[in-house]
Amino acid sequence: MTSILHVSDLHFGRPAVPAQIDNVEALVASRRFDVVAVSGDVSQRARAGEFQRAAVFLRDAARVSKTIIVPGNHDVMWWRAPLGFGDESALYESYRAYISPELEPVLRVPGVTMVGLNTAQGVLPQTLTWNVRDISIIGHLKKSQIERARAEFEKSPAGDARVIVMHHNPVKGELSQRHGLKDTRRVLGAFAEMGVDLVLCGHDHQEAVHYIEHTKKGTVISTAGTVSNRSRGGRPSSANVIEITPESIDVTTLVWSSASQAFEPGPHECFPR
Repeated sequence: MTSILHVSDLHFGRPAVPAQIDNVEALVASRRFDVVAVSGDVSQRARAGEFQRAAVFLRDAARVSKTIIVPGNHDVMWWRAPLGFGDESALYESYRAYISPELEPVLRVPGVTMVGLNTAQGVLPQTLTWNVRDISIIGHLKKSQIERARAEFEKSPAGDARVIVMHHNPVKGELSQRHGLKDTRRVLGAFAEMGVDLVLCGHDHQEAVHYIEHTKKGTVISTAGTVSNRSRGGRPSSANVIEITPESIDVTTLVWSSASQAFEPGPHECFPR
């Protein structure tokens, strides 16, 4: 069995709630998950101090678990190269300096291959909408990124669970009624074709677990809620604990309890592989 703690949207900076961060860190230290996966938005404004605190979180997690992280839209300095004008590498300068030089890491643990995909690409023509508030918010995946994921999965043993880690949600949020990612039908179709078992994402700030059925098998979508004061609809902060076996994928949502000042087990779902 492979155990994964999936957290997202930590938003170190003003939105961070110290008691919640402390509790997550204690959980990581005590449970010693096989993997701690962070699906983006570790910062609020892509500032150095925010990234430095996030780097401490990741450093401590790496002492007891393997880690994988991808950037979110709040981690990208999109104003440095809007619409492709300017040096696109400058978008990720601080993220690479403090968090990781890799925007699309690959992590292999026994029985599981995890491929990171960077959906946070700043302001592109493909991500523009008629809503001005969507600027820098919408995610995008290029065909070349999907093909790279396919190539990485093909290097792994045939029985490995195939896991994608990305920031933007490909399934519409219950409260927001919005997809975070553009062209979700195309992307989910590609994931189905390459046999992806599990997608870890965030962005919507509302926890959710979905099962997308395909012809041959299904894909579990784990959308982790935020661990900050920016939860949608006044819902409590949350994170997901995932257990992968050759037969199943179990997802338990941990929900913040203001009474106990701790993350406590909430809804649980089990899906076949």
